[in-house]
Amino acid sequence: MSATLDADLLSDFPLPIHPEDSGKEDRGRLLAIAGSRQLAGAALLAGTAALRAGAGKLQIGTAESIAAPLGVAMPEARVIGHAETEEGCIAEEAIAPLVEWAAAAQAILVGCGMQSGPPLERLLGALLDRCNKIPLIVDAAVLDCLKTMVRRVRGHRGGVALLPHSGEMAKLLGTEREAVEADPDSAARSASEQYGAIALVKGAVSRIAAPDGRIFRYRGGGVGLASSGSGDVLAGIVGGLCARGADVLTATLWGVWLHGEAGRLLTQRVGRIGFLARELPELVPGLMAQEER
Repeated sequence: MSATLDADLLSDFPLPIHPEDSGKEDRGRLLAIAGSRQLAGAALLAGTAALRAGAGKLQIGTAESIAAPLGVAMPEARVIGHAETEEGCIAEEAIAPLVEWAAAAQAILVGCGMQSGPPLERLLGALLDRCNKIPLIVDAAVLDCLKTMVRRVRGHRGGVALLPHSGEMAKLLGTEREAVEADPDSAARSASEQYGAIALVKGAVSRIAAPDGRIFRYRGGGVGLASSGSGDVLAGIVGGLCARGADVLTATLWGVWLHGEAGRLLTQRVGRIGFLARELPELVPGLMAQEER
């Protein structure tokens, strides 16, 4: 079964309502494990997007070498510096402390701007084991770790959202990028069935597949969204919505729509290409308010 992802469809997937007298704890805490020496901005983009999506509290676990400047750049977040290898990957001794922080969060985002390496796989395994009831959003380098953990991902009770581009999706499925791009519906459905997760295939028409066989298609946003940092913003939006209490399917549908509609507005204001990923998050609150009304 397939459906068009638009404002009408989102009315069937309402976001959590937060009364005027509610506090930041009521909107949840997101732990974003993100960033590295080479890609410090990924953590900033994802974290900003999460707060713009309404997360009450933000914690960022990032490489020790960039923790202090990131904390200054993002004073709203608690920045937790972790040990790193010479290659820029998370270090083995950083895993246990980060998992402790994750266990106290309402949602976990992992992967944006991180560097590949064996400890990254062990971090993902530890998160799946220790934080089984917490929504988990997986992006970028961490997606490469999933093939050895299919059973553990399928058993994650909090729900998992996979946010790959077509090249990353090809690796997940053991196929070629061209095959994914030729039939993105089948690719999204196969990934969702295999991993028991919400699976996204990004593109001019984005596909979101659920394990029950449903496919949602979003057409919009424009070519300008195909730029550096755009995926980090999308991941942050999804993570922020999960922190607020949305399930992973609802958060992913809203995340894709909000990200795309922000791109559409910037296309009108700036041009088809040339707007920046950092400009997307500030449009998210207004778009949410418009649809909630």
